[in-house]
Amino acid sequence: MTTSPNADPAEIQRFEQSAAHWWDPQGEFKPLHSLNPLRVELINQRMPLAGLRVLDVGCGGGLLAEAMAHLGAHVTGIDLGEQALSVARLHLLESGETVDYQLTSAEDFAAQQPEKFDVVTCLEMLEHVPNPASVVNAIGQLVKPGGRAVFSTINRNAKSFAMAIVGAEYLLKLVPAGTHEYRKLIQPAELARWAREAGLLTDELVGLHYNPVTERYSLGGNVDVNYFACCSKPAPT
Repeated sequence: MTTSPNADPAEIQRFEQSAAHWWDPQGEFKPLHSLNPLRVELINQRMPLAGLRVLDVGCGGGLLAEAMAHLGAHVTGIDLGEQALSVARLHLLESGETVDYQLTSAEDFAAQQPEKFDVVTCLEMLEHVPNPASVVNAIGQLVKPGGRAVFSTINRNAKSFAMAIVGAEYLLKLVPAGTHEYRKLIQPAELARWAREAGLLTDELVGLHYNPVTERYSLGGNVDVNYFACCSKPAPT
């Protein structure tokens, strides 16, 4: 790792303290368990994962990484949380899946593995780092020409503040209070600009919606709050 990784030590510590609960479907990561099938379906529909080399940036305890490996992808997961990676590796003994977990940053890994991955995912992570543009740039380096990158994050506006912070954290208590800071949220235009500067084209924006009555997640066109950005890296002509 670099001496100054693009990471907030307080953010890493907060997730490290919760690492033991990553695979508890009724614990504080319950929202991730609930929406994980949707995330995997969205990715797999846009680039069928079987046989592809895939990188999950900010993999945490491995929910997404394992699910993609289950579909036949050759998955690497990277994170800066040692405890989260320990939990992820331990869970492989239960699931029987194969994932290569590494303690490193996106920037350092890009220097080691440029253009080695067919698909790179970075979900629910950009809003937790000091310099998200640097992560996007690293992902642009990691994706093969002709490959795809998929990001998910939270928009920055009054509606997202009301729903993703006030509603989700303090009223519905879907995630612990203080999980998100409004100033760190990312507007789609900002993410698209960072992607373009990293050599990626933003092909599609998809909204993620939560119904508090049914407690179910769905995908749609409204990106006012949570959203996915699906990007491609043009192949040489």
